[in-house]
Amino acid sequence: MLKVLVVEDEEMIRKGIVLAVDWAAMDCVVVGEAANGVEALEAVERLNPSLIITDLKMPRMDGIEMLRCLRDRGNHVYVIILTAYDSFTYAQSALRLGAVDFLLKPFHDGDLEQAVTALRRRMGGAEREEPALPGLKKGDKSKYVLEAMDYIGKHYQDPNISISDIALDLGISEGHLSRTFKKETDYTLLNYLTRYRIHKAMELLRDCRVKVYEVAAQVGYRDITYFSATFKRVTGVTPSEYQDTSGNRREKL
Repeated sequence: MLKVLVVEDEEMIRKGIVLAVDWAAMDCVVVGEAANGVEALEAVERLNPSLIITDLKMPRMDGIEMLRCLRDRGNHVYVIILTAYDSFTYAQSALRLGAVDFLLKPFHDGDLEQAVTALRRRMGGAEREEPALPGLKKGDKSKYVLEAMDYIGKHYQDPNISISDIALDLGISEGHLSRTFKKETDYTLLNYLTRYRIHKAMELLRDCRVKVYEVAAQVGYRDITYFSATFKRVTGVTPSEYQDTSGNRREKL
C-alpha cells in the first residue's frame, strides 16, 4: 500500500485531491496533508509517506525546494508534481530531482489516478503490498462474488460475520465460495472483510469527534487493541495517528 502525502496551499484543491480521489481503489491511503514545503518536510519525518502529490508554487517553500531538501536528506520518496505554470524550466527541475510525473493544473478527472496507476505499474510490485479495499471494479466478477461483496457491505458491522454465514445466505458451499472469491479477486473473503472494515473506519475517523473505540465497534471489532493493530497493518499508521493528522490539518485551515 502506498502512503500518500498531499501538499497544496489552496485548500479547495487539496481537499479535492484528498476526498474526491478513490485512493483505496488504487491501494493507497492519504496519511497527511500540508499547505507548503516546510509543513511537508515535517510531515515526511512523522509519516514516512511512499508518495507525495505536491503543488509547485507555494508560500514559505515551493515544491522544487522541498524536493531538493528531500533528496539532500537521502529520501527518495516518489513525487508527482502539480502546477498551473506551464514552464519547461520548472518541469526540468522537478524531473532532474526525481519527480515521477508532472501534471498541469487544472487537470481533468482521472488524470491523477492515471499518474498513480502508471507509477504502480512502474514499481512492478517491488514494495510489499498491504491490504486496502479490493473489488471496487465489479464488472468482471461472477454472481456469487458480487453477492458476497454485497453481503459484506451490508453486514460488516456484525462482529460475528463468518464465511459460513455468507455461503449459507448465497446457497453454496464454503469451499466453492472461498475458491471462487480468491480466484476472481486475489483475496480471501476474510481479507476482503478486513479491508472493507478498515476502509469504513478511515471514513469515520475523519470526524475527530468520534472516539477510536466507537469507530472500532461501528466496523465490527469488539477488541480495540486488535482493531488498532489491524488498522496499522493495513494503513501503516494507528487509528489515533490517522485521526490526529486529519484533525491537526483542519485546525490549521
